[in-house]
Amino acid sequence: MVSNFYNNYGRRLLWLVLFSFPILVIQARSLPVNNDIETWLPEHSTVRVAYREFKEEFGAEEVILVAVSSESADDERLLAALCGRLERLPGIRQCYSPASLQTVMQELGVPEQEIHERLSGFLISRETNLVGLVASLSETGLKNRIETVRQVREQVEYCQLRGEEISLAGGPVVVSELDRLGGHGNNSRFFLITLSISVILLYVSLRHWKLSLSIVALTLWAIELTMTIIKLAGGEKNFILGALSVMVMVFTLAVAIHFLHYYRASLAKSNPLGAALLLAWKPCCLATLTTTIGLISLTVSDIAPVRQFGYAASIGSLVALATGLGLTPALLALWPHSVLPKHDRKERFASLPGWMLARSGWVTLGAGALTLIASVGLLSIETKIDPLEFLPKDSKVLTDIRRVEQELTNTSTIEGIVDFGTDEVPFVEKLDRVRELESTIAEHPAVRHTMSVATFFPRELPTSALESARLLKRARARQDRSEFTADGGRLWRITARISSATGQSRQEIFDDLVAVTADSPITFTGIAPLLENAQHAIFDGFWESFAMAFGIITLVMVVSLRSLKLGLVAMIPNLTPICIVFGILGWCRFPIDIGMMMTGSIALGIAVDGTFHFLVRYNEHFARTRDARMAARTALQQTGAPIFSAAAVASIGMLALTLSNFTPTARFGYMMTSLLLAALVGDLVLLPAVLSLRPTNKSGRKKHQTRETLIRPHQSARAVAAGLTK
Repeated sequence: MVSNFYNNYGRRLLWLVLFSFPILVIQARSLPVNNDIETWLPEHSTVRVAYREFKEEFGAEEVILVAVSSESADDERLLAALCGRLERLPGIRQCYSPASLQTVMQELGVPEQEIHERLSGFLISRETNLVGLVASLSETGLKNRIETVRQVREQVEYCQLRGEEISLAGGPVVVSELDRLGGHGNNSRFFLITLSISVILLYVSLRHWKLSLSIVALTLWAIELTMTIIKLAGGEKNFILGALSVMVMVFTLAVAIHFLHYYRASLAKSNPLGAALLLAWKPCCLATLTTTIGLISLTVSDIAPVRQFGYAASIGSLVALATGLGLTPALLALWPHSVLPKHDRKERFASLPGWMLARSGWVTLGAGALTLIASVGLLSIETKIDPLEFLPKDSKVLTDIRRVEQELTNTSTIEGIVDFGTDEVPFVEKLDRVRELESTIAEHPAVRHTMSVATFFPRELPTSALESARLLKRARARQDRSEFTADGGRLWRITARISSATGQSRQEIFDDLVAVTADSPITFTGIAPLLENAQHAIFDGFWESFAMAFGIITLVMVVSLRSLKLGLVAMIPNLTPICIVFGILGWCRFPIDIGMMMTGSIALGIAVDGTFHFLVRYNEHFARTRDARMAARTALQQTGAPIFSAAAVASIGMLALTLSNFTPTARFGYMMTSLLLAALVGDLVLLPAVLSLRPTNKSGRKKHQTRETLIRPHQSARAVAAGLTK
């Protein structure tokens, strides 16, 4: 009945795919991009709540620091003109230069020597001829950082500042560069490489160009459909989702490859298409289920992009199943003779099982020892999230940021908010209290520079009552425009720019500042401590998502195999590679970032695919022969080739991600390739070795030993196909 549907309507179904493809492309390309650093941070934490309150009162702390060098730094008219042009941009709330700050300080009576000391090492370089302009973003700028950064660059170019004369730094600049690196255009290179490799691998297996190209075309349709669904569901694209296209391609090709294998095995039957669907639907659906479980487990993370990736990739795996199992039969209905048995092909896994299974005890012992040693490294796993490490080493943006941090000031900040309450407190008392707190904060060795309202006032106020009154009058006139007070003067802000040169983490610096100001009405927040908090969320999320995926997949395995013992044994080759790969990272003290953290659950879900296919055949032969070693050998001979082909496509597809100059994508590719190759060894080496040690029923073996249950190396592919249909 199903085969009749494809024979009658398969061509129309493919025409529908073809005509819908342009519409899906348009929808997918309109998917909004959001690489806002704040979205990577834990949502449910006291530090995050404090940061939200800080933004409500003072606005976001995001600034673009424009550093000007060479002779242009001495041209005050040029700097003033640039500052004015930047301030007129819709995305910039306020822009100030050393000259403008100097003017304010002079009006408030700060001596020239003090002005120079306060600006030196902040907006004026101490050693080189470098001057900085600080442009703070408005609400419009926060909503569209990329466009704001582009407009800032345009104004800089208009002022004839180019090359080494100009350097841009700050969070919006990093976000803009991450959007560019993680965008569709920048990722197209390694995606096209993956596409080309997939076509070649399919042709080597099928020897039919039309079918190979058509299957790859279906994967493209699946990718665009996935992106369209995400867009219609209100999702956003971020740098992590840059790997989603390759993953959907890998999922779709894996399902198609297994279906083609079942179709080849069913060629001797009168209705091979129907027989192939009957054989394929259960293992393919179970494999997709476990993959989806691995992906959906990522949604327990407290980091929004990780959750989004979990949902998006889960949608992609389901679309891949529908495409690979639902549309590949339509291609075979169109070209029914495109897949033919290879009579002259030797079974590539014919000689390996005998050699390996004869040494199954040593193989199991060696794998166990390696896993145990590597697993010790899991105790030393470290996490790190630093947006600057996401940039390529040769990136001009990274070079500019390093230069600004070295010669001017750091862009990482911790914000202190002093709350004077509702009681009437004289302005001078508030000023003295803030100056005292600022001095305490500045004493910390990691604090490079501080800034507050007190920065603009002299250390000693005028002794004359008249002069003091005039000074305070000018201060109140500027208070409404100040970025350092809010809520009618109740809240005062102290910004501390911090450096990692002391070797302390952001969290340690944060904790130190909280400790030294414990008796004061001040709270601390900012992106820097939130980034540190995110590292703990990455670590917790890694174990939570992996434990959830492992538990649910094990349950699915036990239920589907109807055996607790066999289900637990089947998880060994899937757990071992993850322990080894992540254990080695722990031994090497290589920190895992937000992308690498996700690979454990994803790889676990994908790796179970081959395990299911192997165990189905193993159970069939063990039930007939009661000989564990013979059953493992036969199952490996029959399923080794498709498991290897699917894993090869997946690994090579993930390996292409390493060509990206976007560090998270490249690291994700390295980790997924390593895990999938290790899982392949687990499925084809460790699992057969462990199962061959299963106690054998000697009476059952004697009863069936006269039956020919093994596929000999000299047997043809048609014999293999016939064996698969039993």
